[in-house]
Amino acid sequence: MTDATAAYGQYCPISRALDVLGERWSLLILRDLFVGTTRFNDLARGLPGLSRSLLAKRLRQFERAGLLEKIGTEHLLTEAGSALEPILFGLGEWGARWTFGAPREDELDATLLVWWMHQRLDTTVLPGRRQVLQIRFTDDVRRFWIVIEAGIPSVCETDPGYPVDVTVVADVAGLYEVWLGRMPLVHAQRTGRVRFHGLPALTRRMPAVLQLSPVADYVREAASPEPAARAS
Repeated sequence: MTDATAAYGQYCPISRALDVLGERWSLLILRDLFVGTTRFNDLARGLPGLSRSLLAKRLRQFERAGLLEKIGTEHLLTEAGSALEPILFGLGEWGARWTFGAPREDELDATLLVWWMHQRLDTTVLPGRRQVLQIRFTDDVRRFWIVIEAGIPSVCETDPGYPVDVTVVADVAGLYEVWLGRMPLVHAQRTGRVRFHGLPALTRRMPAVLQLSPVADYVREAASPEPAARAS
């Protein structure tokens, strides 16, 4: 349980669960843990609105509640923590159906999007030991590079000095909508919202390399016509 002064004081399993999970940022920290982020600095980078001190506090609370255990520099989910996965992604499914629409301007963080994307690359379809992807936004002056060394991707915000294999050109909102399943990649390419430049042998592989958000299937399903409408 978190700080007892913040507890709900009701003998009910829902209130007990909220004592552990109901504080600000808690569920988003768990979201990132579920997609494989385990190190403190990586968690902080994926949650730019969260102070490092509050992140440390939440992780300690999760440890005391038995959701996490720290081994070396990694924060690993326990059996109790892992059991929250269907609940958390159930919230994502509900949100995709009932609260999710076009992105707001304050939600379009290019740096965060590139960070999320680099965690979902399927590097097994790329040849060679090193590949470099450049992300160039048409409406953001910053440039980003994803360097893949021996299958392990990392994000650079300054030129790493290696030749670029593929350049991804997109507007920020368009790439967000593709990433989250609101816009099919083929449509984004057809309309020019997302473009790949480089050797054709590599650009053809980009749809397989760029895996989408873990909640993209929920967003696509929520946007699809109801079964009755499809049958008519």
